Amino acid sequence: MLVNNNPQAVSTIEKLKRTDMDPANAAASTLYSGAVQAAQQTVTVPVVQKNLDAATDRIDEAFAKTRVQLQTSASTSDVSSTSATSGARSEFTDYMSKTPAERIREQLLKEQGLTEADVQNMSQEKQDAITKQVADRLKQQQEQQVAAKTADPQAQTVKETLAAL
Repeated sequence: MLVNNNPQAVSTIEKLKRTDMDPANAAASTLYSGAVQAAQQTVTVPVVQKNLDAATDRIDEAFAKTRVQLQTSASTSDVSSTSATSGARSEFTDYMSKTPAERIREQLLKEQGLTEADVQNMSQEKQDAITKQVADRLKQQQEQQVAAKTADPQAQTVKETLAAL
């Protein structure tokens, strides 16, 4: 077996085995990468940059138009939205200030298509019948609440948790 212990010969052989050290490959690689880079820079970068700039301009324009529309609609609807908000708020506070019996009475009259004025014009017996219906519904509602609380404490806890969400 022949063994060459000469360090220069071993390193020369190793250098020749590496493809990146081959002079022909290195030259071809350099030429190829240089040509590709030049082609990319001259062709794609300006086209891509122009498209990107155009897209950015369209986005900015759309945003500006939307902002102007929102500002004009906000200034014209400030008066109407304020009155609508205060109207809704007053309706809500009026409803919440009523007792459960008053809420049930209002609901019952709405179901029957009656107003308070209609009830006032009715005979005393009909007024008493409506009052009795309100009392029955109120009692039924209270019984349901008591039954729900005492039936299953764990289920009640789940219901309260879900209601809180």
